[in-house]
Amino acid sequence: MTALDLSPAPAPAPATRRIIRHGLIESRLLIRNGEQLLLALVIPLAILVAGQFTNISIGSLDLLAPSVLALAVWSSGFTSTAITTAFERRYGVLERLATTPLGKSGLLAGKALAVIMIMLGQLVILSGAALGLGWRPTFSTISALLAILLVILATATFVCFALLLASRLRAESTLALANLIYVLLLIGGALIIPLERYPSVLRPVIELLPTAALGEGLRAATNGQLLGWPVLVLLAWLVAAGIAAWKGFRWTS
Repeated sequence: MTALDLSPAPAPAPATRRIIRHGLIESRLLIRNGEQLLLALVIPLAILVAGQFTNISIGSLDLLAPSVLALAVWSSGFTSTAITTAFERRYGVLERLATTPLGKSGLLAGKALAVIMIMLGQLVILSGAALGLGWRPTFSTISALLAILLVILATATFVCFALLLASRLRAESTLALANLIYVLLLIGGALIIPLERYPSVLRPVIELLPTAALGEGLRAATNGQLLGWPVLVLLAWLVAAGIAAWKGFRWTS
């Protein structure tokens, strides 16, 4: 008869499982946060409905729907990530989790996974609402792939800037500044309002913004059109944001 071995054998879970579990926890925390839910769904849905049923002239549904999808990417990729990370850094969550088997790379990967899951949920809900209101996108195969590429590039860029902001300022300052930047670029960054509606003197400046590249690129792609300059703008911003976040991110307050 073989003796039962009850000796301790501690070992961390496989890296993939650790990252997935952390991503699920992060996404649940984001969903439970009322302010994050407001940014992620309530405001985009309100703009979508208001633009369709009120006298607010944002544009036709063909323009409004992709604009709202771009806003969803902006809110989750930048604002929510910046605020959440800033308070985690303030309360020592980042430095404590970084010393666990999850590690720094696993922590960042879990955060990225959470952002992706939240964003996919946003895009599904907002697309469903827009389709219910009568939106009928005319994607081509190439324009659909281009739209996916734009979302990926924009998300990576926004997350890098969010991490940099959250690691350099106090949590309260990050909260205030992230919300201010959110509102400023919502109005003046060609996310919701098409670039052609801005004064001609401002257009060359606005079209260099990552928000404008995302908004204009998605509006064109959902109508089967291809724009190359948004990809170039987002690539340039991603390189700059990635380098800045890599060199400037701080784990402790």
